[in-house]
Amino acid sequence: MRSRRWWWTMLPLLLLGAMLLSSCGPKTPSAEQPFIFGVILVGPYNDHGWSEAHYMAGKYVEQKLPNTKMIYVDNVNPGAKPGVTVPQVVDDLIKQGAKIIFTTSDDFKDGTLEAALKHPDLPIVNVSGDHAWKEGKDYRAPANESNFMGRMEYGKMIAGCAAALTTQTGKIGYLGPLINDETRRLAASAFLGARYCWTNMLGRDAKDLQFKVTWIGFWFHIPGQTLDPTAVADEFYNTGYDVVISGIDTTQALVEAGKMAKAGKKVWAIQYDYKEGCQEAPEVCLGVPYFNWGPAYLKAVQLVMEGKWHQYWDWNGPDWKDINNPDTSAVGFVKGQALSAENAARLDTFIQGLADGSINLFKGPLKFQDGSVYLKEGEVATDLQIWYFPQLLEGMEGPSK
Repeated sequence: MRSRRWWWTMLPLLLLGAMLLSSCGPKTPSAEQPFIFGVILVGPYNDHGWSEAHYMAGKYVEQKLPNTKMIYVDNVNPGAKPGVTVPQVVDDLIKQGAKIIFTTSDDFKDGTLEAALKHPDLPIVNVSGDHAWKEGKDYRAPANESNFMGRMEYGKMIAGCAAALTTQTGKIGYLGPLINDETRRLAASAFLGARYCWTNMLGRDAKDLQFKVTWIGFWFHIPGQTLDPTAVADEFYNTGYDVVISGIDTTQALVEAGKMAKAGKKVWAIQYDYKEGCQEAPEVCLGVPYFNWGPAYLKAVQLVMEGKWHQYWDWNGPDWKDINNPDTSAVGFVKGQALSAENAARLDTFIQGLADGSINLFKGPLKFQDGSVYLKEGEVATDLQIWYFPQLLEGMEGPSK
C-alpha cells in the first residue's frame, strides 16, 4: 500500500518534469514563424511588366532566404481600387505580420512617407523614389524609410540602339506613361542610344532619324482616364513608325506589332520592365530592357532580419561582366528573336562601349527641347542632372510637360 501511494504521489511530478524537458528541447523548423515582408504593387502581379518584375523579386527572396514569406496587394491604383491609399494598405499588411514593406511606384512616394511617419518602427522602402537621397532635391524621409532604383537609363540606351539598327523607315515611336523626371530621362536615354547607333554604326545623318514620344497619362491603361495604349501603338505603326519602344508597364506595343506583322506589315517592338516580356509576340520582339529587383529586395530583407537596418538610397546599375546575371545585375537586356544576327553583334559592341566607358551618352554638347543648354561641350552629367530631368532633348518630338 505504501509503494502504491508513493507512486500516485510522484506521478504528477514526473509528468511535469517530462513536460519541462520537452519544452527545453530544440524546436522543429515547422514550429518557427516565417519572416513576413509586404509588397504593394501598382498593377496586376502578372502584368508581364513592372509589377510582375517586383512580384518575382519577392519570390527570389523566398527562394534565397529560408522561412521568409511574401504577402502582397496588387492593383493599387485609381482605376482598380479608387480611394484606397498606401497608408491604408500598409496598415493592413502590418496586421498580417509584415516586418518590412516595399511600395513599388513613384506614385506611392507621398503615401509611403505618410506611412513611414505613422509607423516609425517599420522599415519601409519606396522603389524609384528620392525621399531618402540626402544629396537629392527632395530629401525628407524619416530613418525607417529607404529608396532604391535601377539605372534603367542603360537599358533604354540599349533599346534605342536596337530600334535604330532595325528601323527601315527611320521613324521610332516611344509609348510613354505619365510625364515626370523618371519618364523623361528614360525616353531621352532611348533617344540617345538610337541616335548614337544610327549615326555611328550605320553612318546615317541624325536629321534623318525621327523619334516621337506619345504619353498615355499613367503607367498603364485606365479606361476613361488615360489614352488607350493599343490605339497609340496602332497610330504609330499606321503612320510609318516601324519600331515602337514601350515605356509603359504593359504589353500593348508588342501585341499590336504582332497583329500588324501577321497582316503583312514589317514592324517591330521593344518591350519593357520584365525579363520574359517578349513572350507574347516573340516573332516581332527586338528585345526587352528589364529590371532585376531580386538582389535589392534581398539586401533590404536581410538588413531587417539581421537587425542592421539603416536608411539608404541606392541607384543600382548593370553588372557589366554579365548584365543578365540574376544575382548581381539590377538592370539587364534580353535580345529578342526578331533582332538580326548582324544587329545583335552591333548591339554587343554598343553594350561593351557602355561597359568600358568609351561610350558616354550623357556627355555634352546636349540641348533641351527648348534650345537651352543641358550639357556644355565635354561636360559629363552628374547623377543629379540625370535624375532630375526637366525636359526632353533637342531632336525628340513630343511634349515635355
